[in-house]
Amino acid sequence: MDSIDLFVKNWSSKGTMVPINNQDIVELESTLAVFLPDTYKYLIGNYGLVHTPNVLTKICDLNSDLSEVQDFLSLEDIASLSKLYEMTGMPKGHILFASDCKGNMFCFKATDCSKQQIDAPVYFFNHALCIVTPVAGSFSDWLAQFNEL
Repeated sequence: MDSIDLFVKNWSSKGTMVPINNQDIVELESTLAVFLPDTYKYLIGNYGLVHTPNVLTKICDLNSDLSEVQDFLSLEDIASLSKLYEMTGMPKGHILFASDCKGNMFCFKATDCSKQQIDAPVYFFNHALCIVTPVAGSFSDWLAQFNEL
């Protein structure tokens, strides 16, 4: 989980983060009928909802092609926004977990979360184009991309 710990150290805002209770995570998984990747659960269970406003600045400074992450969604927002975004054009079967500063979302595919696993691919939903594209082969690899900036 080194890439996750390094991501939080490098990019989280100085605000206080509150780890999310494991029982609340289990309840969300039950509501969504999925198993969230262990790496993602490690992040929110140990650190909470990470806010990363400096990622955008660094990406712009370096003229990087990475899509910036700004906020990790609350458990309530994961459930409600995943349904709302589907109603507004996002292809069905995605679980939103983080956003950029423009309303685009990072997500897991529900089919990738059908069984317990350590990690899962990350996708990017562009709300203007209503398309989902892969951005990393795993949640850990996705965070590691930001650590390399």
